[in-house]
Amino acid sequence: MKAIPYVNDEVITRAEKYYIFDWDDNILHMPTKIRLEHKEADGTWKPVEVSTAMFAIVRTDTENYRAPSDGGWDAAFKYFADAPDANYFLCDTIEALERIEHGEKPGPSYRALKKTLREGRLFAIVTARGHSAKTLELAVRVFIKYALTDREREEMMSNLRGYRKHFDHVEKFGTDAEELDYYLSMCHYSGVMDSRFFERVKHDPVYLERIRENPTARFPELAKEYAIRDFVEHIFHTLKRNGVTDKPVSIGFSDDDTNNVRIISRYIENELGRRFEGFKFVVYDTSDRTLEKGRKLVVSMPGKLI
Repeated sequence: MKAIPYVNDEVITRAEKYYIFDWDDNILHMPTKIRLEHKEADGTWKPVEVSTAMFAIVRTDTENYRAPSDGGWDAAFKYFADAPDANYFLCDTIEALERIEHGEKPGPSYRALKKTLREGRLFAIVTARGHSAKTLELAVRVFIKYALTDREREEMMSNLRGYRKHFDHVEKFGTDAEELDYYLSMCHYSGVMDSRFFERVKHDPVYLERIRENPTARFPELAKEYAIRDFVEHIFHTLKRNGVTDKPVSIGFSDDDTNNVRIISRYIENELGRRFEGFKFVVYDTSDRTLEKGRKLVVSMPGKLI
């Protein structure tokens, strides 16, 4: 078996590829349940718990499903936000990864995230959860521990040191833990239903006005637009700072919610694709579990860097 170099100098020859991932049912099939009430045949409302995949189907069915009468949407998504006495997200992430170890099929973008990490590429996690960026980053660290083999982690560190050498002009590297910390700090983590994330969004006049104009039910999609734009801007400025102006740039976004896919595709086509003409944008619709990697949609082809 070919030895993995301590520093992979070949990263400088790669095309620039970056990824934006939804988490639930895209990377992992999480066991987290949403608490709702379902309208029975006799007109009464009965408490039920549904998976994230089921919620993606029924969330617009307001005739038959509603938030719990005691606690509303905060109660419905109790397990989708940080709590002072428990970290539901990390526990559920570990359970989902352990299920894969025992033969359960992973989410359609599971292998894409593995490859992204192995290659040391920048990425964003954008999920309609209420967790902090720190919690989401910790989940990625758990993913690295469980999903990557020792050799794959060694490959990741070789690539990370290669990027640090060529773009940050580092000659003396820190420990693996320090270099991993730096890499993960360069990535973005957005739980768009987190109050701290909303504080950021509401200071953007464009999105504040759009939130005012649209019903609350559309806020997750608007917030995802904001998070995606924020990451694309981050990539643009990172490339510019590193003097990368003549290489193909591709940004992929994957989500299992067809409504999100439709709205984000339109947003990329109408706004991001026009603003960042040098970028190729690819959207992956991973709603169909019969398709291993989802359905690929090229939304915007590159023109010229701006």
